[in-house]
Amino acid sequence: MEQAIIERAKNYIRMLFRDHADGHDVEHTMRVYRSALNIAGHYPDCDTALVSLAALLHDVDDTKLFRTKDNANAREFLRAQNVEEKRIDSICAVINAVSFSKNKGTAPETIEGKIVQDADRLDAMGAIGIARTFAYGGKTGRSLDSSIEHFHDKLLKLKDMMNTPEAREMAEERHAFLEQFLEEYKNEANGV
Repeated sequence: MEQAIIERAKNYIRMLFRDHADGHDVEHTMRVYRSALNIAGHYPDCDTALVSLAALLHDVDDTKLFRTKDNANAREFLRAQNVEEKRIDSICAVINAVSFSKNKGTAPETIEGKIVQDADRLDAMGAIGIARTFAYGGKTGRSLDSSIEHFHDKLLKLKDMMNTPEAREMAEERHAFLEQFLEEYKNEANGV
């Protein structure tokens, strides 16, 4: 039953994000989903269906993209799938624990929340994180230098905010790539 809902969630995000190309899009969501399942594989007691649905729906009510309240898009989708209200609340609790800006310094209480938060944060690092930063910057009219400030405001902090050992290990390499990129950017910006 839940596998069918997961497949319908994939179709839902493809429809919902069909016009998005700013780093908060279908590709981002699917990377977070795959990464979350990869991490969840290390935790046999983890509710992988909850992780799957929360990962797939984690941006469907993002305030940068939608003007919804109380996870309206996620709740509407899940109710249409006849998911129990208590289960919907659990999925939304995980979704609400993901946001960097809303949860600075706060780790989710559940392993499912920790996994989805880690997966989303990993997608803000490394080569993909760099590409997403500039895609979003272009959409919002942010200059290159202003986008570089985002590295210092958020991206470089993520390595030390991972919840699971698996994510911490993946974050090390991606963090090193961010630092390498910033060094090269500085050199090129200075004409070196």
